[in-house]
Amino acid sequence: MAKSNKIVYNGTGRRKSSIARVRLVEGTGKITINGKDIDEFLDLETLKVIVRQPLTATNTLSKYDVICSVHGGGVSGQAGAIRHGIARALNEANSEYRPVLKANGFLTRDPRMKERKKYGLKKARKAPQFSKR
Repeated sequence: MAKSNKIVYNGTGRRKSSIARVRLVEGTGKITINGKDIDEFLDLETLKVIVRQPLTATNTLSKYDVICSVHGGGVSGQAGAIRHGIARALNEANSEYRPVLKANGFLTRDPRMKERKKYGLKKARKAPQFSKR
């Protein structure tokens, strides 16, 4: 098996309970998620825009091919995880992109998570109905 001379940049992105492993390879701008094209994998246009945001901000949309595998959570969390992973990989590829990515908040891990359920309650904060008698 011949090894290609293409340089690969890696980035791991996380959001909610989704984890994305992203590889950036020099190419034409093709985005592949879990072996499928972005249009096959994500059906909402807003999610596709979210995934492409770091590439658009750094003007590298047609410079790199994005290959990523993502698991866990829902489609929105997965799109956010892919965006985070792409931003980290771009930062690894060229450190000059860092100020742009940082200013747009793409390098920051979104800390918001689902709050755990507490005992005595029906959900994280929802209490059973109160009755005086």
